[in-house]
Amino acid sequence: MVTQKQREQLDQQGFLLLTNFSSSVLMDELQEAIESLFSQEGEEAGSEFKQELHSRRLSNLVNKGEIFRRLISQPDVLELVRLVLGKQYKLSSLNARSANPQQPTGQPLHADMGAIVDSHGPWVCNIIWLVDEFTEENGCLRVVPGSHRENALPQDSMNDPLQAHPQEVNVTGPRGSLIVLNAHLWHGGTANRTANPRTALHGFFCRRDKPQQQYQKKLIAPVLQRSFSPELRHLLALDDSENDRLAQEQVARSGFLK
Repeated sequence: MVTQKQREQLDQQGFLLLTNFSSSVLMDELQEAIESLFSQEGEEAGSEFKQELHSRRLSNLVNKGEIFRRLISQPDVLELVRLVLGKQYKLSSLNARSANPQQPTGQPLHADMGAIVDSHGPWVCNIIWLVDEFTEENGCLRVVPGSHRENALPQDSMNDPLQAHPQEVNVTGPRGSLIVLNAHLWHGGTANRTANPRTALHGFFCRRDKPQQQYQKKLIAPVLQRSFSPELRHLLALDDSENDRLAQEQVARSGFLK
């Protein structure tokens, strides 16, 4: 599915855009599920983790619908995660983010969980489903190619990570595309200056020897957990005693949200 040239881009630049990865029918189903949850949760949407000014967020989505569990289990998606993290990985969190219309500003450049590559290599990977088209005007992703190799965070290297970086590029693509992100890469959502929201689903994965951003075992209803296949339980680290121990560690859970 992924060419050698694409593998090299992901390795060297830290990101890969796969256009038309998902069908419009699947994106319609996903958008309906997301908007239904936004309507149900109202002002509490995203509160299981962190809320964000000028954007709507949903958290703990494995617990909130079969479509979300189906997407994170796609073999093609998991193969992309392995390209970044190797064979030993788990889901760290599954969230949705919708950039509000007419935003005054976007996100600061950041690395997810404030993570820096360690001696074993990369340990965070973000898979982004484009529920809406990403354009230059509606809050697309900006990235600094190659910055995942810096072994530094933007807040330690820039006077103001909200400002443009001289090497940054915008990642745009049609609805149904997928972005694979080595999440050590400096990145952030840009301001949505259109009249419509811009929505994406974020599947965040980490290496198995690192703590999850959101401790899935605690968040997912026990009765639902009991219905999961062995493969899904493994992906979520539900039966992993080391993951239980790691969940108790005090670590940065976000690269920029307080």
